[in-house]
Amino acid sequence: MEEKRYIGYEIKSISHLIRRKLDVTFSAPEYDGMTGVQHAIMGYIMCHTQKGEVFQRDIEKEFSLRRSTVTVMLQGLEQKGYILREPVSRDGRLKKIILTEKAQKLQERTQSEMERFHQALEEPLSEEEKEQLFFLLGKIKQNLIK
Repeated sequence: MEEKRYIGYEIKSISHLIRRKLDVTFSAPEYDGMTGVQHAIMGYIMCHTQKGEVFQRDIEKEFSLRRSTVTVMLQGLEQKGYILREPVSRDGRLKKIILTEKAQKLQERTQSEMERFHQALEEPLSEEEKEQLFFLLGKIKQNLIK
């Protein structure tokens, strides 16, 4: 009898492998020993502050992370001098997240490494297969968000 395969287990396994690979890559001293997720969050902030303000809730939504998880990550980035949280005049409760110059310099190095990682990850897939995978993962994600 053939063993039943579950999509959720496969996605979890791949997620774990990706996180481990990124953490090993970015554990080098030149990356300040930060995790791959911390680098991804800084990359998101860098990209999206060019389009407008970035708030904690934006990061929570983009990365599907809980508020408490993002709070701890942002506190760590703030303590290391990578981000600043500045109040917004229109709402005292909101604080926009800004990368410091230190973070921007680190992100310039990180971006090329992330690009290489994604190219290697996607290399065995054709453009059609990638589009199909994005479509299918999107369906699964929407079903989980309901």
